[in-house]
Amino acid sequence: MKLSIVIVNYNVKHFLEQCLLSVRKAITGLDVEVFVVDNNSVDSSQTMIREKFPEVKLIANKDNKGFASANNQAIREANGEYVLLLNPDTVVEDDTFSKIISFMDEHPDAGGLGVKMIDGKGNFLPESKRCLPKPDVAFYKIFGFARLFPKSKTFGKYHLGYLDKDEIHKVDVLSGAFMMIRKTVLDQIGLLDEIFFMYGEDIDLSYRITQAGYKNYYFPKTRIIHYKGESTKKSSINYVLIFYNAMAIFAKKHFSAKNARMFSFLINIAIYLRASMAIFSRFITRAFLPMLDIILIFAGIYFIKEYWETHVIFREGGHYPVEFITIAVPIYILIWLFSVYLSGGYDRPIRLIKILQGMVIGTLLILVIYALLNESFRFSRAIIILGAAWGLIALTGLRFLLHIFNFKFAQIGSEKNKRFIIIGEKDEANRVASMLQKAYAAPSFIGMVRASENRGKNDGFIGTLNQIKDIIFIYKISEVIFCSKDLSHQVIIDKMSELQDSDVDFKIAPEDSQSIIGSNSINTSGDFYTIDINSIADGRNRRNKRFLDIITVFILLISSPVMVFIVKKPAGLFRNLITVFIGKHSWVGYCIIEEIDISHLPEIKPGILNPCDAFPNRSISAETKEWLNLVYARDYKFTTDINILFKGIKNLGRFFH
Repeated sequence: MKLSIVIVNYNVKHFLEQCLLSVRKAITGLDVEVFVVDNNSVDSSQTMIREKFPEVKLIANKDNKGFASANNQAIREANGEYVLLLNPDTVVEDDTFSKIISFMDEHPDAGGLGVKMIDGKGNFLPESKRCLPKPDVAFYKIFGFARLFPKSKTFGKYHLGYLDKDEIHKVDVLSGAFMMIRKTVLDQIGLLDEIFFMYGEDIDLSYRITQAGYKNYYFPKTRIIHYKGESTKKSSINYVLIFYNAMAIFAKKHFSAKNARMFSFLINIAIYLRASMAIFSRFITRAFLPMLDIILIFAGIYFIKEYWETHVIFREGGHYPVEFITIAVPIYILIWLFSVYLSGGYDRPIRLIKILQGMVIGTLLILVIYALLNESFRFSRAIIILGAAWGLIALTGLRFLLHIFNFKFAQIGSEKNKRFIIIGEKDEANRVASMLQKAYAAPSFIGMVRASENRGKNDGFIGTLNQIKDIIFIYKISEVIFCSKDLSHQVIIDKMSELQDSDVDFKIAPEDSQSIIGSNSINTSGDFYTIDINSIADGRNRRNKRFLDIITVFILLISSPVMVFIVKKPAGLFRNLITVFIGKHSWVGYCIIEEIDISHLPEIKPGILNPCDAFPNRSISAETKEWLNLVYARDYKFTTDINILFKGIKNLGRFFH
C-alpha cells in the first residue's frame, strides 16, 4: 500500500461528499486506501458515505473525539507507506496524489509535505507555508507587523511571505488541512498529540518531524481548494481562545522555560487583544446602528416634547409628568425598533422600505396599546405620531449618511437576482440548471458554457470555456458554477485562479449530487450551500416564524374555550401549545416523507402542521409533497404559515412523533 488518506469529518456532509469525489478521481490507478473518521455527526454523513462511497473505510465514533485523536484512530489502522491528513472541506486536483508520491519517493529526506492551497475565490492561502511560531515570530504576528510587511524576512516570517509561493521550499510548519507524512517517521516520532483538541497539533507534529532530522517541504506543483469550515472563523472569541491556548501548550512542550514564559506572556496579550477586537467588532456590526437609532429618536422626541409643552399644551405653564420621558418614550422606542428589526430593517443590504414598514407597524401597535390604557397613562397621541415621523426621518437619514461615507454595515441596496453560468457538457449542465430553477423562483439569467472547445450549432450554449472572461463581462455574471463531472479539478482551479480578481463567486456542482458547494472568501468561509435555498433560512424569516409561533400560542390560549370545540384533539392542542412555546416544535414545518430525504432543505423545527394542510381535502403524492416542501422553503413568508394555520386549524391538536 502506497498511500493512506485520513479524513476527519464533523457535520460537513456536503463538503465531505465533494472532497471524496475529488479523491476518488485522484486515486485512479494508484495503490491507495481512504479512511473517514466521523466524530458523531448528526447530518447523515455516515449514511452518505456508506451509500455513495462503499470503498471508504469508515470509522464511526459515538462522540466527538477531536481532530488529533480521530486522526490517530485511522493512522493506527493505516497500511500505506505515506499517510495524508486531509480536511473534508478540500478539493484535490486529479493528479495531486501521483505528484506528491513521486516527490516523496525522490526525496528520502522529506518527512512531511504540504501543497499550495487556494480559497473558494481562487486566492492563495498564506497558511500553505509557515514558520515555527517562536516568540519573535509570534510577536510580529500578534501585533500586526506581519500583516503590514508580509514580504519582510524579519516581520513576515509567520507565513514566510518572502518565499515565492510557486516554488518548492523547505519550511517549518505544514497545514493540517493537507499534511502528508512518511509512515516510518510517524512510527519514530509518534502520532498526533491528543492534548491538542483543535489547532496546534499540525505545528507540533511538523516540529517533531524536523527535530527527528527530516525536512518539511512546501510543494506548489499541485494545488487544492480549501474552503475552511465554521471552526476557523477568526472573528469568533471561541477561535481566539482555542487557537492561542493551543500555541501556549506548544510553547510549554517544546520551548525552554524562559522562552515558554515569554511566549505565554505574548499569548495572554494576544488573547486579550484579539478577544477585545472580536467583541468590539461584533458590537460595531450588531449593536452600533441600533444604539445610534435609540439616541437619535430619543433626542428628537425630547425636543418635540419640549416644544409641544411650551407652545401647544401648556402655554400658561405646566409640563408632562417625568414618567413620560423616562418610561413611556423608551417603551415607544423599543417597540418601534423591534418592529423595524422584525420587518428586516437591520438586515443587509439595508432596504429603506423595510424601515418604513417597521415604523408604521410599530406606530399602529403603540396607538392600539395607547387606546387601551387608563387615562392617567395617556400622555400625548400627537407626540407619538410626531415621534414616529421623526424616527422615520432619523433612521433613513442616518443610513444615507453612513452609506455615503461607505460604512459596510449600513450599505443601502437590495438583493440582486443572481446571474449564473454553468460550465459543463449538455446533460450535466441541464441537470444543474434544473437544480437552480428549483432553488430560485426567478433567477435573472442562467447560461450554459461548454466545457470543451468545440461548439455545436443551436445547442443552447452561449460560448466555450476559453471565452469565459468575455462571457462574464458581457452577460454581467455574478456566479460561475463548474460541473466537476465534465471538468478536471486542475481546470476548475486554473479558472478560479485566473478569474480571482473578477467580481464573481465560484461554486462546484459534484456529479450525481444535489449539492452546489462553494465559499466566497477566507472571511466568509464555511458558507457552503445545497442548491442555495435561502428564503426560510434567512435570519429575518426565521425571526418572523418564531415570533408568529409565540403570538399564535397566546391567541390560541386566550381563545381556548372556543378552540376546544373546533380542534379535533383538544388535549393535543394544549400539549402542542407548550412544545411550540419552548421551541421544540413550530406550528408549521415540512411534510414528512419517509421515502424521500429532505436533509438538503434548510433545517427548521418539526411542525404540527405542514404545507399539505393547505389542501385538506386532497390526496397528495410523495412527489407533490416533495415539491411543496421545496416551494415552502424557497418562497417562505410568514403569511404562508398564517394561511396553513387557518386551513389546518382542526388539526392543531395533532400528535407529533
